[in-house]
Order: sequence, then structure tokens, then C-alpha cells
Amino acid sequence: MLIQSTDAIVSSQAVIRAVPAADQFGIIAGHANLVATEFYYGRDEEIYGEDEPADYVYQVVCGAVRTYKLLSDGRRQIGAFHLPGDVFGLVSGSVHRLTAEAIVDTTVRLVKRRGLEQAAATDVHVARNLWTMTASDLRHAEDHMLLLGRKTALERVATFLLEMDHRLAVTGTMALPMRRRDIADYLGLTLETVSRTLSQLHNEGVLDFSGARQIILRNRRKLHNIDT
Repeated sequence: MLIQSTDAIVSSQAVIRAVPAADQFGIIAGHANLVATEFYYGRDEEIYGEDEPADYVYQVVCGAVRTYKLLSDGRRQIGAFHLPGDVFGLVSGSVHRLTAEAIVDTTVRLVKRRGLEQAAATDVHVARNLWTMTASDLRHAEDHMLLLGRKTALERVATFLLEMDHRLAVTGTMALPMRRRDIADYLGLTLETVSRTLSQLHNEGVLDFSGARQIILRNRRKLHNIDT
């Protein structure tokens, strides 16, 4: 189990709320008459493990989830951060290829995968929404592959901040649920590089730290220029 460290940007007790979006999960469950069950997971608690049966599909109600793979040498590559409203665990095979953990205290709801598949075979609305979610996951995976393969450290951090700004900054301030170690493992960088790059952006007036636990973007145009 991972231990909370002093490199956190936001308190693990914060209630994480994302920018409202269409609830495709709810739409699917409604059309398919499926019962969604809610479960609570504490900080750093495993939701499912790599190679475990993929019997359920999940949605974050509140909190945040990371999905990752451990490499043979012990390094961790985080594939995605899932925030309130996000659906995860939708895979093509019979087992999960990644591990999913709660980043902070998190509530998820889940439905049986078999029920979704059966509904999709007979209901065009369910099939269309499942396709939309799958296409969104694929687009994110492609963007992440480009980020890891071709972007500099500064470009990676800028891309991450813009992504979180879009998903979290309802009031203009990003309360990030993930620690800097998580950010580093998502961006394929060291913790020191992430911290140094954030400090560089702060010194250049691109962002501010509010109480060392929240980020306020001051110059989004410059971030976009770095990212492109």
C-alpha cells in the first residue's frame, strides 16, 4: 500500500468534484434497467487488480481513481486518472490489464459487465453509449502515448495541467487529488523533475500555489503555447 507523503498538492480529505458532464453510465443503466451498486474505498485501497476477472464496469461517484501497471523492475506507469463521472474498467478481454486504486477516499458505483453486454446486443442506445465511452478511452490512450513518446518534461507537465484545468477547475483553482509522485508516474518523469518544472512555471508567473495544496493557473495562453 502506498503511504501519503509530504509531496501532496491537496489534502487527501478533500472532496473531489469534476466539471459536470453527460452521465453516459447513468443513461446506459437506465436504458438497460440495470441496478448500480455503490462501494466505498479508502485512500490507496485497491478496487481491482491486474489479471483479475473483469466482471464489472465502474463509475467514480466522488473521489478519484488511478489505473496503473507495475513493470518487472518495480516501476509504476499510471495510465489514467479517473475523476467523478468517469467510467473505468471497461475492457475488451476477460481480465483487467491494469490495477485500479482509490487515490483518496472514494465512492464508486458498478454494474455487471455481462448485463451491459446483453443490453448492448439488443438496445441501440446502450450500444451507442458504450461505443462513445470506448472511443473516449482510446483517444486518451493515443494522447498519452504521444505525451510519453515525443514531449519534453515541460511539455508533459503543461499538458497535464491543461487536462486537469479542463476537468477540475470549476472555480479557477485546481484541487488535485493526486500526489506529485502520481503525476510523475503518469507523465513518465521523476518526482524531482515534476517538482522542478512546477517551480519553473511558478517563477515564470504561469501558476501559483495556494497554501501549497492547490494550483491556480495565471497564464493559460503560455501553457497552451508550451503544449503545442
